[in-house]
Amino acid sequence: MSGAEADYIIAGAGLSGSILARKLAQEKQKKVLLLERRNHIAGNAYDYTDEHGIKVQKYGPHVFHTNDEKAYAFFGKFCDTVPYRTKCEAVIDGISTPAPFNFSTIDQFYEPDTAAQLKRLLLMRYADRERVTVVELLNDPEPLVKAFAEFLFEKDYRPYTAKQWNLQPSEIDPAVLKRVPIVLSYQDNVFDDTYELMPRKGFERFFANLLDHPNITVRLGEDALEHISVEPDNRTILYDGEIANIIYTGAIDELFDYRFGILPYRSLWFRFVSLETENFQNAAIVVYPQEIGFTRITEYTKMPFQQGKGWTSIAYEYPVSYNKSEKVGAEPYYPVLTEQSQQLYAQYSAFAQQFQSLTLCGRLADFKYYNMDQAILRALAVFDTME
Repeated sequence: MSGAEADYIIAGAGLSGSILARKLAQEKQKKVLLLERRNHIAGNAYDYTDEHGIKVQKYGPHVFHTNDEKAYAFFGKFCDTVPYRTKCEAVIDGISTPAPFNFSTIDQFYEPDTAAQLKRLLLMRYADRERVTVVELLNDPEPLVKAFAEFLFEKDYRPYTAKQWNLQPSEIDPAVLKRVPIVLSYQDNVFDDTYELMPRKGFERFFANLLDHPNITVRLGEDALEHISVEPDNRTILYDGEIANIIYTGAIDELFDYRFGILPYRSLWFRFVSLETENFQNAAIVVYPQEIGFTRITEYTKMPFQQGKGWTSIAYEYPVSYNKSEKVGAEPYYPVLTEQSQQLYAQYSAFAQQFQSLTLCGRLADFKYYNMDQAILRALAVFDTME
């Protein structure tokens, strides 16, 4: 299918682009041409089977979790699922403790009498709450509660934030700090959502099923921006010189040739290691806030449990600066949400609204930190607005 034959051209075969491709193709009988600059579908959720038969996620660990029935139903349409509960730990001063932090953390770092007092205070001060944020505890007037929050902040939140975002916590949107709560019990699951699932045959298969429709043509290794041009004077978006309906899921500043400035994104680099052992660490994900360079290690034989026949596969995760022209850091993973960056994004968003044939959707295009279920709901909501 050529651009001229397509009703819609979609840039990006990640979650947002793939959902919109399927919905347009199936429910509106539109011809869709989907272009992906990488050599595979599935965006950052892409996975593959390594030399030891272990399903590995190339761009870091992804798990589908949600409380939303609509997102859950949509995900389940395109794959067989297996129940899964993510386990994570954090190493602080050489001690591995549950993450999110919980009452076990208090027991590990406090004498028994002080630990008992702190747990009583937390349950009394935050009655009927299962989880609280470190931001709340830092502002708590009770000295022992505040001291506990300051301990976690200095040992984990501050060094982790500095590595992950190359910012101090005061510079970043507080919502980012609130993503990792403190659990007021011994419950040790990362998420407390109603549904937490993994696709039985992997995320790449989920995406393949999503894009399996006769009205969808996928072209890999092709950058849509090489075909797209923007004409602000005419308020038009062109594909190969012709007006076209464009759905763009990439970085919004790149689409508009950085006319207002560069939006900050953070990238990642992974070092994959195969080890001749069936168990490397206690949990699927272990965070290392105090280590230099890397932030966490993922053990893929635990996502979900896989038999590695005497081997396991792990990945060290290193946050790096995003730079499209560099070999390391060439992929934008996360928008860096600060007051300044969100003001800059608002300029791009306002500018984009003048192009009637342009639709923006996705973590990079929307400059928002979406979980998978949020990305699904955003794409479905965007589809509902399309004619």
